[in-house]
Amino acid sequence: MTTPETHTRLLKAEALRLGFSACGVSPAEAVGVADRDAFVRWIDEGCHADMGYLAANLDKRLDPTLLVEGARSVVSVALNYFPPRDIPPGEYRLAWYALGEDYHTVMKDKLARLLDYLRTLLPGVSGRAFCDTAPLLERYWAWRGGLGWVGKHTQLILPHAGSAFFLGELVVDCTLTYDTPMPSRCGTCDRCLRACPTGALTRPRHLDARRCLSYLTIENRGEIPPEAASSLGDSIYGCDRCQQACPWMRFARPTDEARLHPRDGLLAMRRADWKRLDVETYRRLFKGSAVKRAKFEGLTRNIRATDNAPMDETDH
Repeated sequence: MTTPETHTRLLKAEALRLGFSACGVSPAEAVGVADRDAFVRWIDEGCHADMGYLAANLDKRLDPTLLVEGARSVVSVALNYFPPRDIPPGEYRLAWYALGEDYHTVMKDKLARLLDYLRTLLPGVSGRAFCDTAPLLERYWAWRGGLGWVGKHTQLILPHAGSAFFLGELVVDCTLTYDTPMPSRCGTCDRCLRACPTGALTRPRHLDARRCLSYLTIENRGEIPPEAASSLGDSIYGCDRCQQACPWMRFARPTDEARLHPRDGLLAMRRADWKRLDVETYRRLFKGSAVKRAKFEGLTRNIRATDNAPMDETDH
């Protein structure tokens, strides 16, 4: 008879075979009191801006057993998206994660295959796969599963690998063996906080989305405030500056997942091309891309906003 230890070992090996960079497991239970209270305060302070979905279904977000009936385990995985090539210096920039295929598609495919594999080990197991698609504190569960720690820039850092990773989960009704959370290795470093051009990182592990360029250029549906627009530099979709400043990123290696590699059409775009972007070109460039989150109107708004933004040498 196989044991939870064997099932866990085989599941982790399969996760790596599927291309995930790391896999860890934690018990499905209510979020710890300190992290729960910190998240509720963050919402109460309005730091989620107008992303109302973050405040919705708060009970489920703080307890995965309410998402999946009978849940016993949370399997967390990380997928590297660090690009092997980047946009040339001096051109408009998009966040690293958005240069390839929509990560939801890539992650859901791999997670579905991982769940199918678990069912070959444990026939009848029930569960659901998630990737930024349900009320779940993904970084918390990745930390609980021992993948890494949440850095001062609020992103999960994998030791000797950096923070350019997508996170996903399986919430399942079987018992597995559980990993130990990893303590922070940030020490006294505050480079990410100092690198944020708008001061959105108001203190370690606290992000005010209302001031964050990623929020303002992606989720935000209004105009970009002039004080934030002046900090855009070359950024027209998202911002990687806190990640770029992190010393752990010196260990980042390009992703092996071809679907996440930058699209040639994007790398070929020049500032003049972006300024005359039309709907047809937008649809061609971003078919099956996460950039569609901002819509054509949002992206062209961002491009217009950079006209009044000085170039930022830290972008290059």
